[in-house]
Amino acid sequence: MNLLRGLQSNEPADFKNYLRMENHTFYELLDLVRPLIEKQNTMMRESISAEERLIATLRFLATGRSFEDLKLSCAISAQAIGKIIPETCRAI
Repeated sequence: MNLLRGLQSNEPADFKNYLRMENHTFYELLDLVRPLIEKQNTMMRESISAEERLIATLRFLATGRSFEDLKLSCAISAQAIGKIIPETCRAI
């Protein structure tokens, strides 16, 4: 996700504010849950990455925003977010 990379390099405090955790903590969590939430690419489309799945879930947990609202900041459809968040929460 380009937004996250921009926050990491330019404004570390914004990264923490956006995900409510330090950069290293996010990547430790991602390493733990990646095997449980990572999906395979298909011939038809590229899968939503484990990083994007975790970011969407953490934003939902941090803000309580609706799936319709999250789709704009995460660039993932509301229908997909509705499946991703429960899967990722179970993995966490």
